[in-house]
Amino acid sequence: MPVASFHDFAEVCQALGQTSSRLQIADLAGAFLAGLTADEAAIAARMMVGQAQEQGAENQLQISDRAIWRVVAEMTDAQEQGEDIFAAAADFGEAVEMTLRRRSIEPDPTLSLIEVDGCLRAIAAITGRSSRGRKLAALRELFERASALEGKYLAKILIGEMRHGMSEGLLLEALARMSSRPVAEVRRAHQVEPDVGRLVLRLRAPAAPVTATPNGGDAPLEEAARVSRAASSSAMQAGTPKPLRPMLAAPVANIAEAFRILDGNLALEHKLDGARVQIHCDDRHVRIFSRRLNDITPSLPEVVEMMARLGSRRAVVDGEVIAVDAAGRAIAFQELMRRFGRTRDIERSRAEQPVRLFLFDLMSLDGAWLIDVPYADRYAALKELATDAGLELAGRILPASVVEGQQFYARAIGEGYEGVMAKGLDSHYTPGARGRGWLKIKTARTFDLVIVAAEWGYGRRHGWLSNYHLAARDPATGGFVEVGKTFKGLTDADFQEMTARLLALKTAEAHGTVVVRPEVVVEVAYSDIQRSPRYAGGMALRFARIIGVRSDKSPDEADTIETVAAAFDRQLIKPLASQD
Repeated sequence: MPVASFHDFAEVCQALGQTSSRLQIADLAGAFLAGLTADEAAIAARMMVGQAQEQGAENQLQISDRAIWRVVAEMTDAQEQGEDIFAAAADFGEAVEMTLRRRSIEPDPTLSLIEVDGCLRAIAAITGRSSRGRKLAALRELFERASALEGKYLAKILIGEMRHGMSEGLLLEALARMSSRPVAEVRRAHQVEPDVGRLVLRLRAPAAPVTATPNGGDAPLEEAARVSRAASSSAMQAGTPKPLRPMLAAPVANIAEAFRILDGNLALEHKLDGARVQIHCDDRHVRIFSRRLNDITPSLPEVVEMMARLGSRRAVVDGEVIAVDAAGRAIAFQELMRRFGRTRDIERSRAEQPVRLFLFDLMSLDGAWLIDVPYADRYAALKELATDAGLELAGRILPASVVEGQQFYARAIGEGYEGVMAKGLDSHYTPGARGRGWLKIKTARTFDLVIVAAEWGYGRRHGWLSNYHLAARDPATGGFVEVGKTFKGLTDADFQEMTARLLALKTAEAHGTVVVRPEVVVEVAYSDIQRSPRYAGGMALRFARIIGVRSDKSPDEADTIETVAAAFDRQLIKPLASQD
């Protein structure tokens, strides 16, 4: 079989972007992958959905869009034309392609998929002194060998924005075509093998089972454990465990709606303001994975010690780590982030910023996957396991009525929790899915802020000003202090209207950002406030979204930076009730 070229891959991606039919996209991608070796197909599948590295290793590359632009602009002396190029391009990848076409000689497409993957792995492995310069030099060497079309898709892969219509769900359909397997079987295998590259390798190995557990249905816990023990996946076998993607929750407005959706057959649980962790334990090792499936075990030695109490029991548990003060009270999420990813001075960090662990689900026990076991049975097994080991569980009740649920929610908010989770007692654990088995109810926080700048959008937002710079009023200076950015919350019609309105207020423009007179006031919802050195006020809103334009308010009626600071101070220390 001939070596697959990266140019062929880029041409397929280009064709995908010109196809609107889901069926044709899956057929085209499936046929291409079927014509590759297993290793090539694993690389191509990851890259098709904008993954430059294996799941959990993405942060090792540390290549930003600015770094990519710096490389290609220096190669082509396009630094001064950047603003015009970005205004004409539909997205970042196209801007890179347009820039590379300025070269006097177009290189022949000689890169292979294997070579590109090897180069990206080599760049990710560069560490130590002057690592940034060495990474950029290696990146430039790669782009110098790339044709303009190849450069376009290299850039897209590196920033994780392919924009050619190939979603993860469509890729699974393509993999089903590639392997001549039922789509349901491929989706099932993907639940316990989140990395699509490793999934391809399993699908291309006919002798290997691709399902991790049988469909346990509503079988009792003991029966499901007995049947699935023989089918345990590589995540529980010797070697490095492979984490599952976490199950996700859908938002609902209130407790009454949660009762309606789950037919009153539910548990309510405190929603903690911490970091989601998945912990794999056996009688030899404890491994901790973040929400994004990165291995963060070295950062949390006390969690390793806690879970080691399980002794010879093998388990995969889902939980939340929160930061606490010296009295054990929960403090703001961003304080916890100081711990994550650290590999030096761990003991000092541990003393300066203690943490607590709360468990809320059990996905595997003693080699048996339980994701098909009803939540009520999983929780019963988790409670027994945690009680024996002296581990904490998130606060929880089984409400008999909507009123009782509303009272629990009110107490949770009063005690400083983000809100509550509602979980169907008969729901299964669905990795990576945002179904109706888990629901989240929380109170939105809002500020009235002023738009002081906006950036030209890419892709669907091409030609519109979006990603609005949000600022609070500073009474001391009469000016405005930025506290975050967002493009969320507006419809296409809203984007068009806002673009026209902001262009009429334009005072300057540089590098794709339009500075405007601070006249437009918007109501902005957010989850919480974190410290941020990027902004003059030292604070930034997390998960900000615009929920309305306040045409009734003038800029001098916007919330002040002192109001934002006061809200930040209030969230820093939260009471934390004793747990069940």
